[in-house]
Amino acid sequence: MSTPQPSAEGRSRGAVDLSIAPHKPSASGGEAELSPDGNVGPTGRPRRHIPEPPLLDRHGPASVLAMCNQKGGVGKTTSTINLGAALAEYGRRVLLVDFDPQGALSVGLGVQPHQLDQTIYNVIMERAVDVRDVVMSTTVEGMDLLPSNIDLSAAEVQLVAEVGREQTLQRVLFPAMKEYDFILVDCQPSLGLLTVNALAAADGVIIPLECEFFSLRGVALLIDTIEKVQERLNPKLEISGILATMFDPRTLHSREVMARVVEAFGDVVFDSVINRTVRFPETTVAGEPITRWAPRSAGAQAYRSLAREVIAR
Repeated sequence: MSTPQPSAEGRSRGAVDLSIAPHKPSASGGEAELSPDGNVGPTGRPRRHIPEPPLLDRHGPASVLAMCNQKGGVGKTTSTINLGAALAEYGRRVLLVDFDPQGALSVGLGVQPHQLDQTIYNVIMERAVDVRDVVMSTTVEGMDLLPSNIDLSAAEVQLVAEVGREQTLQRVLFPAMKEYDFILVDCQPSLGLLTVNALAAADGVIIPLECEFFSLRGVALLIDTIEKVQERLNPKLEISGILATMFDPRTLHSREVMARVVEAFGDVVFDSVINRTVRFPETTVAGEPITRWAPRSAGAQAYRSLAREVIAR
């Protein structure tokens, strides 16, 4: 799927107007109207039918997806863990790559980063360390973890003097590609060298976008960075989808942000929407994905729906 054009007027994503005009609720409260069959989702458009994913008779080569947004607190790590677990439920072999020095992805899977002897930092900076030596199993069958800790923050400085520094992650992941169907890279909340490495290694980008105005403002900058990586480092890179997170259907603001994103990006926006819920903080404490901690919850169902969309795309 090629990167879609935001409008007929221009090619550049950075030119997309994502502002929200002040708006007063209607007398009816501003609720979105549903079609008679009730098949309109939070995005305000009819839900596309996504069939159950077919079973696989073999694994690999992996599709690499970077979970990227330079704004923190938008649900990148939560979405990486739960999308990975949902993909594993559908029989896909998944590798989660913690590419954030804060190690939130590792913590979210019950790993204590400061106790690790080897992490992705060692894989990147030490030629003798193979990625398969550092990969850890998780409590989810078919889902593995390449952990991280604060050591990774030094890599950004040390890589500056390296030849081909932007392709370092691509190089170290290559030996594991044939063993997995999906590799999900949880990026740090910045657009620095580590994030550029993730984009250079990826086939696609999933952008978790909090349904809040300030999160919306940063999308144009991220799209501009993605386009530069496409032009200079990774021509195959595509935007796999924009995932609306922390959506609160009770607030007019959330619905307005959602409408603006769908208007600007169209079918690139996933039908699956992640609502605000107390379940997600609970899963972080438990060190489990929501598909295991609360398998029948709305959050678990939303990530299973997202997994079907990702497989179908």
